[in-house]
Amino acid sequence: MYLDSAIIVKLIVREAGSDWFSRNLARHSFETSELALAEVRSALLAKERAGHITASERIMAGKKFLMMVEDDLIRLFPLNRGVLERASAIQLACHPRIPLRTLDALHVATCDLHHSEALSTTDGRIRGACEQFAIALVPAKLEDLTAAN
Repeated sequence: MYLDSAIIVKLIVREAGSDWFSRNLARHSFETSELALAEVRSALLAKERAGHITASERIMAGKKFLMMVEDDLIRLFPLNRGVLERASAIQLACHPRIPLRTLDALHVATCDLHHSEALSTTDGRIRGACEQFAIALVPAKLEDLTAAN
């Protein structure tokens, strides 16, 4: 199961949707791009700045993420030229219907190139690109998140 960085954050910091993802992804092995190393840290810093977590919670969440990587609970795929070129092709194929951002395109490209079973995200643009490229999504529908609460 490929995770975008926002879903990784939901697994290491309690926020809206965390319970659903913890419950529904419990028996999966995870994959993501090396890009997540920077994105997760950035998201945790933003949460701290906004007052949603403390500095110590940020540090603990960051350590938890790195332990998940070190323990092979999350496998990191390399960010390389092939991924960059595939991301560009995906952005072009989605244009103009889906204004896919660069970092999001890199996640979709990595998932696609490594033939991950599904991509877990709540981001509408990423979901639109996945639908266009027949990449399975988790949750299958965003309504599944609200229906479970």
